[in-house]
Amino acid sequence: MGEMPMAAAVACAGAAAWLLGGPQSGARRARLMLAGEGTVGSGPPSWELLNRELRRLRVRWRPEWWAPVAGLVLAVLGGSVLPVVAGAAGVPLLRRARRAADARRTQERRGDAVIALCAALAGEVLAGRQPGEALQRAARDSAGLGAAQPSVLAAARFGGDVPDALTVAARQPGAEGLLGLAACWRVAVDRGAGLAAGLDRLEAALRAERDQRADLRAQLSGPRATVVMLAGLPALGLLLGATLGADPLHVLLHSGAGLGCLLIGGALEAAGAWWALRIVRNAEAT
Repeated sequence: MGEMPMAAAVACAGAAAWLLGGPQSGARRARLMLAGEGTVGSGPPSWELLNRELRRLRVRWRPEWWAPVAGLVLAVLGGSVLPVVAGAAGVPLLRRARRAADARRTQERRGDAVIALCAALAGEVLAGRQPGEALQRAARDSAGLGAAQPSVLAAARFGGDVPDALTVAARQPGAEGLLGLAACWRVAVDRGAGLAAGLDRLEAALRAERDQRADLRAQLSGPRATVVMLAGLPALGLLLGATLGADPLHVLLHSGAGLGCLLIGGALEAAGAWWALRIVRNAEAT
């Protein structure tokens, strides 16, 4: 009988070691030692390595997959399959919200890259380089042109229609500032106006527009937080009910009145969140 606790302890220790190190811990530790990122046996991993592992886990495990996990937990606690169905139905909605947030961040990064491109191009022109050569040097390390960068650089290098290439590149979300760059280029080439002066004014205008959007986003952070707080109140109510011993999950999932309240409350909650988010988005669009 005394061998069973010893075997269980050994099994638990082996599982903990596998979870901490992973199935490829030896190879990873060898790479760290050879790359100079760490020393074997030097103690706990550094914060950089921990952050890297957390980012890798975040990339592999998308946020929308927490919905079926939460539904499974609620199904086990409430003894019903309805939370699992609701969690599975929430996956496409959360995926759509995540993709919209990723697209918004990509758009903002592209807008910042366009501003940096205008500043770099103005500096190259002021340094005495021709516009085509200046555009090639300024756009070499810039992501402002996006997928249209080869066509724009080819037009600048071989004497093509640079404004038209910039207009095509401006169709990407967040790269609308390239339309101003195309207009500055056309005016400078056709009328002999100063390209650097136009680029300075364009950069200032784009920066002012970006700052205005950031200020508006900061002002709308309060209403967004209110929407999130109101959306989480039903979960807080369930938690308080369970703490008081009322067993709200059983009432909601195993009685006719509870199911009716759950459906009506869920519909009202979704409608309220949608309406509040619509007001916030309309304010941002304005």
